[in-house]
Amino acid sequence: QVQLVESGGGLVQPGGSLRLSCAASGSLFSINAMGWYRQAPGKQRELVAAFTTSGSTNYLDSVKGRFTISRDNAKNTIYLQMNSLKPEDTAVYYCYAHGISLATGDPGVRWGQGTQVTVSS
Repeated sequence: QVQLVESGGGLVQPGGSLRLSCAASGSLFSINAMGWYRQAPGKQRELVAAFTTSGSTNYLDSVKGRFTISRDNAKNTIYLQMNSLKPEDTAVYYCYAHGISLATGDPGVRWGQGTQVTVSS
């Protein structure tokens, strides 16, 4: 199995910045894509940024130019640098990893516990 541990959320004023981290640990799961979703109260979960299976990046239109996803393969960690934050970015942010179980060969998705980001003055 793989465990995803997120950190870096918090309260920030509009226009401020935060950096989220997601560290993957464990074995028996071959990761081929990772990224970030978010879910605001009363709204559906939406994909914010991700590394695809080909290694390219995708971003939600509303965060393009403000958010940057990056990774440190040596640390099995991905990051989400969030700049120029807006109140509408307020949500719980979830890290996910898509991959293959080495025990069963089945594809699957693993989720982090979520970290709250609140943008408010």
